[in-house]
Parts: sequence; structure tokens; C-alpha cells
Amino acid sequence: MTSTMQTASGERIEELQQMAGEHLFMHAAQTNDWRGSLKIFEKGEGVWVEDIEGNRYLDAMGGLWYKSAGYGRREIADAMYQQLLAIESPPAGSATVSQIELSAKVSELYPDHGARVFFVSGGSEAVETAVKMAKKHRALNGNAGAFKVISRRNSYHGGTAMAVSLGRNSAADPMGPEMPGAIHVANWNSYRLPYAGDPVDVAIKCANEFETAIIHNDPSTVAAMIAEPVSAAAGIQIPPAEYWQRLREIADKYDVVLIADEVITGFGRTGEYFAPSNWDVQPDITTVAKALTSGYAPLGAAIATKKIADSFVGGPNETFKHLITFGGHPVAAAAALANLEIFERENLVGNSRRMGDYLFDQLQRLYDHKSVGDVRGGLGLLAAVELVQDRESKTPFPTDAGLAKKLPKLLDERKIVSFRAGDVIALCPPLSITPDEVDFIVSALDDTLTALEADLGIS
Repeated sequence: MTSTMQTASGERIEELQQMAGEHLFMHAAQTNDWRGSLKIFEKGEGVWVEDIEGNRYLDAMGGLWYKSAGYGRREIADAMYQQLLAIESPPAGSATVSQIELSAKVSELYPDHGARVFFVSGGSEAVETAVKMAKKHRALNGNAGAFKVISRRNSYHGGTAMAVSLGRNSAADPMGPEMPGAIHVANWNSYRLPYAGDPVDVAIKCANEFETAIIHNDPSTVAAMIAEPVSAAAGIQIPPAEYWQRLREIADKYDVVLIADEVITGFGRTGEYFAPSNWDVQPDITTVAKALTSGYAPLGAAIATKKIADSFVGGPNETFKHLITFGGHPVAAAAALANLEIFERENLVGNSRRMGDYLFDQLQRLYDHKSVGDVRGGLGLLAAVELVQDRESKTPFPTDAGLAKKLPKLLDERKIVSFRAGDVIALCPPLSITPDEVDFIVSALDDTLTALEADLGIS
């Protein structure tokens, strides 16, 4: 990335830091941790970003799991501008060309080409919509009392009140009371298996907890089961194929709606447009957001298979009475169409597969560090390095070791943008990344771990 911008003056930077410190409420961050030292970025191109002081970094987290097409895509900005010039939003009860074309494009890419797409503004709204859709679908099919939803402990499905109830991940700061009918079962963890035994057998046993919960709670009262294909919140946990295949069998057996939360994994992150395709599984409803526009505009969706969508076609009783004012905003829809054109033209999904394999292979050298307990990946461009105090026992570092504060600083010094790096360093770079840029990430991680281990007295 060649900068054409002049760096801001020290006076201007100080003014911005003061304004932010007094008025900005940063998402999921303690004000005292960033006040006076907030990172302020002004330019991006490809996988690189540049801050207001002229420092250049590689964004190894793709924004927040979403910058799939990379930064600086002028054609996406142009598409948004043209939509704004034409009509920025239509009268109520109508649609624009961009919204219609995007619904058709998403259905074309989705395994069930007869799918119908309900657009929203982001991931949390997509999950809220999917759960409500599942409940009404069950009601329309003779189970008006089906309101319970089974999710996995410590999953992350969004920050709104209902979504927080699913998984009850502490990162979402659940305040309670939870949504009635929220039932939690074991999550999958490939590094620390929930049960002893062969990983495939354990995965099936974990999946069977959904069935146990359905039976225990009366199948006629259960509306849906929801899971992330790859649990990012749990540290990039990739299950064997048998896990999701078993979830599909259970959902079919009890006529429960299977929801795949693909807000992070959707649109190429795992080397397929939709992650369950890696295991030949078709969910009933899929939630997406983030990569749908590569973060150029806020947009999400609940994608319903034809079977689910057709239950809402009929009279007033069948109407899905659900409305999100800015859901599927025409400007965001235009951004998504341009974004998906880039995906196809540059085969970014194929590049995710190739570069994901390359990244996973290069990360293996990090096992030379005694602090590295596990390297996870190999399913597209989604990977993680988990650090432990003792590799043999898999004992985590104690909180007072300070990894959550030390690692981001060490990575920053090596020009890598990460997100909440601590015991687990997650990697989710743009799908447009090149081998040289992968090498830059791995080399920076190597140097970072050397410095960390020196600081911790590990030799």
C-alpha cells in the first residue's frame, strides 16, 4: 500500500484522542484501556491498513471477521454511490432492483437454490430473525407450543438480549433475565475434548446432547437448535464432518429447525461459500452478515430453505410479521452485489481454500515455541494458535501472566492487527491474501512468541 495521505499533526491527533476519550463509547472495550491511545485508522488497501500517524499494519483479523474482499475496493464504493444517486431507499412495502438482485444472487450461491432471503442490518438481527422464523414455522406446522431453542454453551450468537441467551458467552456480557426456553448443551472443543475417546466418537456424543435435551424437554416444545459451524468464540474449533451430519439427523428425527450461525463463516471463510457444505449438510436456516458486504456497509440475512420459506406463503396467518427498518438497505445491497462480483471474478473462495492450507502449514513451525499448545486451521482462512503454560498437560497460563495485555502490544510492535489476542491468537485475514502476506503474519507471530517467552522466563 502506497500512502498518498499526509499524516495528521500532533495537535490534531491529540484533539481526536481527547474527543474520543470524552465522548466515544467503544464496543466491548474498557474506556480506561484505550483512553488517550486509541488506534485511529485512515486508509486501507488489500490486507493493509494505515493509521493516522502513518504506521502501516497487516490486518490479520479482517476488520472483525468480515473484511473478506480486502480494503480499498473502489468498485464497491462506486456501486454504493450509484445507488445513492438513483434512489437511496424506497417507499414502505416496496423494493429496489439491488435488493431483488441480491436475494437472487444469494439464493444462487446457497446450496438450496429455492431459498428465500430475509435481509437485516447485521448478525445479531439475523439470529433474532432466524429464531423467530423457526418458532413461527413450527407453529404453522402444528406445534404452537414450540418455543425452546437449544444452543451450545459459550457460543456467541450476538449482543442483543435474545441472542445473548444462546450460549450465554461471557464476551456478550449477559445481564438476564434470559429468553425463556434457552437450553444449553456442550460445545465442541478439538483441543480439550469434552469426553475421553476417539475425536469422531466424542463429536457424535456431543451432538447427541442435542437429542437428549430435545427428549428431556418434550420435542413438541422445541423450535430450533443453533450452532456455529466453526466456533470462533470458543477459539476456532473445527468439528469432524460427523458432528454436523449428526445434528442434521437429530433435527430431521424430531422435526426441529436446524440453524447454522454463519455470521463469521459465511461467504467463503472456510473454503466453501457456506461452511456446512464442507460436510454435505444443508441447514434449514442460515444466518449471515459480515462478509456479505466485506464490511463496506451494514447488512445481514436469515436465509431460509424453500421448505421453511414456503410455510409463510398463504394468508394473513402465514405472514411473517417481522420488520427491520434498515434491513437490506438498498445501498448495502448494492455493496453486497459488487462484493460478490469480486468474489467470483477473483475466485476468493478458492483462494481461501489454498491460502488457508498454506497458512495452516506455515503455522506448524510455531510448535518450536514451548508456549504453543495447539495450532488449529486447515478449513479455509480461519486459524488459531493456543498458548499454554504446559503443553503436555494443556494447562493454561494464569490470568496474572498478563497475556491479554502483552500479546496485543507485541503484535502491534510487529505491525499486526489482532483482536483480543491472549491465550488464543485468532487469525481471519482477508480472502485476497497472498503467500507473501501469509509469510509476514507467521514471521510476526514467530517473533512475537520469542519476545513473549523471554518476558515470561520460558527457555
